[in-house]
Amino acid sequence: MTENTARLDHVVLWVRDPVAAAGFYEKAVGLEPVRLTDFSVGKAPFPSVRVNEETILDLMPFAMAERMTMLPGAAEASGHPVNHVCLSLPADDFAALRSRLEEQSVPMTDLSHDSFGARGLARRSFYFRDPDGNVFEARHYD
Repeated sequence: MTENTARLDHVVLWVRDPVAAAGFYEKAVGLEPVRLTDFSVGKAPFPSVRVNEETILDLMPFAMAERMTMLPGAAEASGHPVNHVCLSLPADDFAALRSRLEEQSVPMTDLSHDSFGARGLARRSFYFRDPDGNVFEARHYD
């Protein structure tokens, strides 16, 4: 593997209801909410959920898309979802995620095998969609 000091800090997802989205990610995906109380009382512009100690997913309200002016043309591109975000998990956590998603009646694809990713070929993977249409892939390499 290439030694690199860059790390993924956060991914911003567009959502209709940030509180509901945080609930989905906590209950179905198993991610811890961050700044949810601050958002609920108007002290933060959006909440997040923690993927790991280095990475969070920001849950940005669609209503903020028109205010994305930090770069020319950003407002026109805002609100468009990415193709998908992939979560890499240990095998036990992968199985637990799939079980939680089933319990929450979240539609999922069948399992795939040997799909290529950042660490080579993943033994198993599947896709699911959050309530706002953001697509996630879950995989494990071990």
